[in-house]
Amino acid sequence: MLAGVRLVLPSGVVEDARLTVDGTVIAADEPAERATLDLAGRGYTVVPGFVDLHNHGGGGASFSSGTAEDVLTGVRAHREHGTTTLVASTVTDELDVLARQAALLSELVEQGDLAGIHYEGPFISPCRKGAHDEGLLRHPDPADVRKLVEAGRGAAKMLTLAAELPGGVESVRLLADLGVIAAVGHTDATYEQTREAIEAGATVATHLFNAMPPLQHRRPGPIAALLEDERVTVELINDGTHLHPSVLELAFGSAGAGRVAFITDAMDAAGFGDGLYQLGPLAVEVREGVARLVEGGSIAGSTLTLDTAFKRAVTLDGLSLPDAVRAISTTPARLLGLADRIGTLEPGKDADLVVLDEAYDLVGVMRRGEWVVRPS
Repeated sequence: MLAGVRLVLPSGVVEDARLTVDGTVIAADEPAERATLDLAGRGYTVVPGFVDLHNHGGGGASFSSGTAEDVLTGVRAHREHGTTTLVASTVTDELDVLARQAALLSELVEQGDLAGIHYEGPFISPCRKGAHDEGLLRHPDPADVRKLVEAGRGAAKMLTLAAELPGGVESVRLLADLGVIAAVGHTDATYEQTREAIEAGATVATHLFNAMPPLQHRRPGPIAALLEDERVTVELINDGTHLHPSVLELAFGSAGAGRVAFITDAMDAAGFGDGLYQLGPLAVEVREGVARLVEGGSIAGSTLTLDTAFKRAVTLDGLSLPDAVRAISTTPARLLGLADRIGTLEPGKDADLVVLDEAYDLVGVMRRGEWVVRPS
């Protein structure tokens, strides 16, 4: 049992509260004697474990390397920063290479180390490719899309594509039929083309604002279409580099906290440091925490961890604790179909939680009832 903490619950913030853990799950308070970790007087806040929908690696290791050891290194690095549920994202490559990566990642999903696979590319626009190899991009042929989904053996959760490309809308419909999230991203679509993709079943905006046309008053493009539709959840990278704070405020004001999901879009350097790295087949240099392609200088993912995103949200962006929790835990859990197990601190759900100090720095992480980082 944790005692003397502030809890952020679906019903609101509860001061000087306690939370009971029974094995791997959160339990209702019972009179039976339980070991108690008394944290009274320290100003600690307890929130649900963070859920990352879009992550390419961390701790110096990539999820696209092809080795289970590297994937688990990245998972552990993010877990120590509060991400108790993580979807592994791939980077554009040959279809056979992606299929082999998916086979490995699906095994780790089956083991419970990952929550699923997200394919980011190769079905994206060369005009908005970002840190993807243009020579490996291709149109989203539904047969190729099906091949990647099937390679995941039930673990494929999301696929990002540019729906304006030939086969794009048909592929969105296919993904919806297969129960895989169709995400609009790395796209040069018009407002009308984006609306067509949403009507076909697209429900997520991959890192909204980044790798898509800017919002213009006569050509609103994909941003307006994605923000205005209540069926769409928008990903935001809250690292202070990808988005100006006013743009984040715009997204929350338009979509509301229930339709925003904070992501990291992290690459190998997250939780590791500056230096030279690989993002798929491309070389990346990280300098002062910002990752850019060696050739061309495009931003190449991030070095963000979700504890930093959460702290920025409540200390710099002016979000309330409940709204920050919705964006970083509750909404992504719902998207993954895991809201019955994670995303909120409620009895019967997994004992996944993060403990924060008065400055909202991370001091503790629990996953399924086991301390990953124990509060001192």
